[in-house]
Amino acid sequence: MRFLFDTHVAIWTLFDDPRLSRAAREILSTPGNEFLFSVCNIWEIAIKRGLNAPGFQHDPREIRHYLLRNGCEELTIQSSHAVEVDSLPSIHKDPFDRILIAQAIVEGITLLTADAMIAQYPGPIRKV
Repeated sequence: MRFLFDTHVAIWTLFDDPRLSRAAREILSTPGNEFLFSVCNIWEIAIKRGLNAPGFQHDPREIRHYLLRNGCEELTIQSSHAVEVDSLPSIHKDPFDRILIAQAIVEGITLLTADAMIAQYPGPIRKV
């Protein structure tokens, strides 16, 4: 199965953060599962790091390098993803989360998230 990381899940995975749930750890350790990260994840880290947002002190270059080195595939943002944002209900206003949801829908990839707001959206989303 293919999974797209929400930004917090990507960070928590890389640093083996205790907030990473048992369900997430099971998915991460299941042979054959494939993991993707979005350009959006790196963009969010870069912007929020610049704003000194809690939980975003990591260098986006290092995060990207580490994800690629550990077998994650990078997903670029396409215009089809941006168009899909327009069809999403107004549950959550965060533009980073909304493009990740749209990417999951368009690509048919399950978005792994710890965010209850994101989990309210229809589509291939799994709260872990």
